[in-house]
Amino acid sequence: MSTPHQDSASLPSVPSSVTAVVGGRVVPVVGDPIEEGTVVIVDGVITEVGSGVVVPEGATVVDAAGRWVVPGFVEAHGHVGIHEEANGAAGNDTNEMTDPNTAGVRALDAIDIDDEGFRDALSGGITSIVVKPGSGNAIGGQTVAIKTWGGRTVDEQVISESVSVKSALGENPKRVYGSKDKLPSTRMGVALVIRQAFEDARFYQAKRDDAAAKGEPFRRDLRLETLARVLDGELAWDQHTHRHDDIATAIRLSEEFGYRLVVNHGTEGNKLAAVLAEKNIPVIYGPLFTSRSKVELRDRAISNLAELAAAGVTVAITTDAPVVPINLLVLQASLAVKEGLPPKTALEALTINPARMLGLDSRVGALVPGLDGDVVIWSGDPLDATSRAEHVLIAGKTVYTWDAPAHRGRTVERFPRP
Repeated sequence: MSTPHQDSASLPSVPSSVTAVVGGRVVPVVGDPIEEGTVVIVDGVITEVGSGVVVPEGATVVDAAGRWVVPGFVEAHGHVGIHEEANGAAGNDTNEMTDPNTAGVRALDAIDIDDEGFRDALSGGITSIVVKPGSGNAIGGQTVAIKTWGGRTVDEQVISESVSVKSALGENPKRVYGSKDKLPSTRMGVALVIRQAFEDARFYQAKRDDAAAKGEPFRRDLRLETLARVLDGELAWDQHTHRHDDIATAIRLSEEFGYRLVVNHGTEGNKLAAVLAEKNIPVIYGPLFTSRSKVELRDRAISNLAELAAAGVTVAITTDAPVVPINLLVLQASLAVKEGLPPKTALEALTINPARMLGLDSRVGALVPGLDGDVVIWSGDPLDATSRAEHVLIAGKTVYTWDAPAHRGRTVERFPRP
């Protein structure tokens, strides 16, 4: 770091890292496809996208001729890293179910970046994921947005430490706390826990702000501080909800307290599609492959997603990994297209839509100058189930390639060895 006495012109220059992806069908998502296009990434950030772009001298060139070049996908709702695959109960830190309100916990503090799910994510073209506490609590805790590769610690992969607060309505919190003969054991009780928590947060806000105005000391309550951030509009409210009546409760609570609601799962959201569209409430839909394992999923159908989109609801798609393997995110989108979702909307539901829903679109979700250089080269149309992610870059660096002779993907080592 320079000091006030240093002349910046005398400091040693650091050579830029430049990568150019050339010759492919570039699909920026927020603009028209570009045939034989070029994407230039300098120091991890996209600087140019187009046809006829001059490749900077000394750039690392990645040939994408005959293939599709798309933004890295964004998994908007997953548990990779906090619900580790193949590690059983020892690797499951998804729910702090000792209290129905654990707003103060953070997913960031429980992520193992060596979870196999991150490698699977890369093979499915996913470069960003919003990791969320699970749905056992009425209020589960803070989510975190991270890249799926690239750090020595999870902190070096963070896009945003706190994106939203996870909450759950319906069967899950009813089952967990009802089995303990503890509030909440009904849908009424779940709504009460959430409503009372926000009433407490309002009172807390007033006391905190009054103390600040008077210059008096104030002891923070981490649960209430988190909920105050939701009330201030800083964090979204990620509402796990399947049934249409629970979605109606989610809307009712959000309007009562004025927070920014994002419906998660939304299995029966199609029954309220016009209402959701009118109120501009987005839906992270899915997973699409699960069986009807509980009453809330009785009316589950892949075509419900197309109904939501047709009504004008902004949609994203989720695997809820590891409920569905995260590398199958794009296959879910393919099946949604088969059931009536327009291909353009399907691609948006994997990229720019989840980024916008959760306030990440200044970093990820499209191939435009100024965004992170997270680029995936597909063998063909990603929505074609026979296509595969052949080359994945995060911040302009290759982190995954498909090794054809071995018929398996290869990832770059996180900790290079001599």
